[in-house]
Amino acid sequence: MTDPADVTAPVACRVCGGDVTEFLDLGRQPLSDRFLEPDRTEGEFFYRLAVGQCAACRMVQLTEEVPRDLMFHEEYPYHSSGSSVMREHFAGLAQRLLDTELTGPDPFVVEIGCNDGIMLKAVQDAGVRHLGFEPSSGVAKVAQAKGVRVRTDFFEEATASEVRAAEGTADVIYAANTMCHIPYLDSVFKGVDALLSPDGVFVFEDPYLGDVVAKTSFDQIYDEHFFVFSAGSVQAAAERFGFELVDVDRLPVHGGEVRYWLARRGARTPSEAVARLLAEEAAQQLGELATLRAFAANVTAIRDDLKALLTRLRAEGRTVVGYGATAKSATVTNFCGIGPDLVQFVCDTTPDKQNRLTPGMHIPVRPPTAFSESYPDYALLFAWNHAEEIMAKEQEFQQAGGRWILYVPEVHVV
Repeated sequence: MTDPADVTAPVACRVCGGDVTEFLDLGRQPLSDRFLEPDRTEGEFFYRLAVGQCAACRMVQLTEEVPRDLMFHEEYPYHSSGSSVMREHFAGLAQRLLDTELTGPDPFVVEIGCNDGIMLKAVQDAGVRHLGFEPSSGVAKVAQAKGVRVRTDFFEEATASEVRAAEGTADVIYAANTMCHIPYLDSVFKGVDALLSPDGVFVFEDPYLGDVVAKTSFDQIYDEHFFVFSAGSVQAAAERFGFELVDVDRLPVHGGEVRYWLARRGARTPSEAVARLLAEEAAQQLGELATLRAFAANVTAIRDDLKALLTRLRAEGRTVVGYGATAKSATVTNFCGIGPDLVQFVCDTTPDKQNRLTPGMHIPVRPPTAFSESYPDYALLFAWNHAEEIMAKEQEFQQAGGRWILYVPEVHVV
């Protein structure tokens, strides 16, 4: 971690142009979703993963941008439909939109980053006109195979304007775990402005800074997560681009998220939930650099504690494997220096990741059968945000004496 006395000079905020002051350096990191073939590890891309806060608009953001084409491509391995919890989550959101926002004679919804069509499939089944933007062609094809309309492209001002010219305005523009991926928010908001109907709503949900700080869930910070939003920073960004934050929902998924509802300025009356969340953030001093520096100190403590625990278990002859080859696990393994000497392999249900190596630290990824064939003594739960679902599924592991290692909000063994 960078000592506050040695931080680099501020960089310009990607939202407002203000000074961004670095508060956490997570070191040299690889592309978080680039799982390598064992014989093709040469020339792996690395970058410096550091995060800072804008002094003007309080937006928390990375200080270095990874080119988007390196992250979102044909082989992008994440499929939203892989979790039953997320399937239920998106089904509920789709039904809410159908009941409240998509009730006109010919409603139209556009999703930014529709992934494998998990939300739009429910909209399509209801007979509602829709379009998904998905630049990763592999998962886009999965969505298209379900009958979902997908444009394999990035959402920005130019592409949004093309859709409006061809199909008219959208009643809802939605994004899940996508807006935080996009450094060029100005072009996205211009696209929303071009495509959204006058009384329409722009809805997006992403990991919440308040939860990241409270839980010390530093692995929410990686190349694809360029921004870590708070209600205050989203409100400031919305106002800058002619929109207004009119509602918020706290969500339990992915370790804690907020769903933000934005409308054109003056089109809707903001709910009391917005004022409540802003007041909570003020009480927590979430917008203060001192709070974020204290978070950074807690991150360092987790790194040291986790590395010490794994080193001790190795010395005792205990077996440890990882569970869930998540994108965010790249931050943990590379920042903490966890390689196959400490964690023998990581099991994961995603076929595209299996029989490959994790980014940077090159831990083998194996299918779930490798976990149950011979249970380890300990399992390091990288997919901690799905802990309840996973532990319910893997009860035999615990019955056999196995124990889970978690590092959020601190290193502990279950």
